[in-house]
Amino acid sequence: MGLGVSAIGQGLLYGLMGVGLFLTFRILDFPDMTVEGTFPLGAAVTVATISNGITPLLATLLGMLAGMAAGAITGFLTTVGKVPVLLAGILVMTGAYSVNLRIMGRANLSLLNKPNLFAAKFLKSLPPYFDSVVVGLIVALVVVTLLILFLNTQLGQGFIAAGDNPTMARSLGIAPARQEVLGLIVGNGLVALSGSLIAQNNGYADVNMGIGVIVIALASIIIGEVLFGELTLSQRLVATVLGSILYRFVLLLVLRLGFSPNDLQLISAIVLAILIMIPAFEHRFKIRRVLKNGVKTNG
Repeated sequence: MGLGVSAIGQGLLYGLMGVGLFLTFRILDFPDMTVEGTFPLGAAVTVATISNGITPLLATLLGMLAGMAAGAITGFLTTVGKVPVLLAGILVMTGAYSVNLRIMGRANLSLLNKPNLFAAKFLKSLPPYFDSVVVGLIVALVVVTLLILFLNTQLGQGFIAAGDNPTMARSLGIAPARQEVLGLIVGNGLVALSGSLIAQNNGYADVNMGIGVIVIALASIIIGEVLFGELTLSQRLVATVLGSILYRFVLLLVLRLGFSPNDLQLISAIVLAILIMIPAFEHRFKIRRVLKNGVKTNG
């Protein structure tokens, strides 16, 4: 039971990263590689500031702000500098590695004997691993609720329109470039928030903890879409968080089958590739079935 509870808690915490990437990958329709730099950036800033006496809550907010700043830099490169989105994300991700080393002063930094959000008194009274579930659930509910409210505002509708049809958005007086920057700022802020919480839950930050996280985020999005089918935009945000939880259970099952933890990155990539291909295979199957039924009817 303990491993299952831990998987739920980790899924909720990583789900924030999935929601952050959803804003850019699904709504704005471009891949943002910045997340592999902002995830450890949020962790590094939070752990370093806690180690220097800053309260965990303020340190978490500072980690989130650092991620938002990185997203803003990517947005500046893409909109003002006209750097391709993929390349801009890679540039910021690469630069963030050195920034993280500067912030922590070493490759990893521990929170041993330091306060953090998961060390609150009311969380210590809970059974093992339930602290991550409680914190993750509270933060996920707040984040998803705020995003749903935002997407239903005039600014939020403009954000959706800019991603759906930039040409039409311009005709309506909406500046797609500004919406892209907004999406990158908010999205990377949520990714950094996820990194901050994961670091506090694990008890340390590491400069390499961002490697492959974009696969985890994409898996959360794709699992939610494949399993839950046609959903409204608000429902898809919730489905992304649920997809993240289910993804953790997939990894747990893989470990139970005897695979090495060193194989998780490869298995994650394989699982994501299969999930992405499922809609294409379903589409082909439907076409073949329709054609077959048509032939039978004509016959």
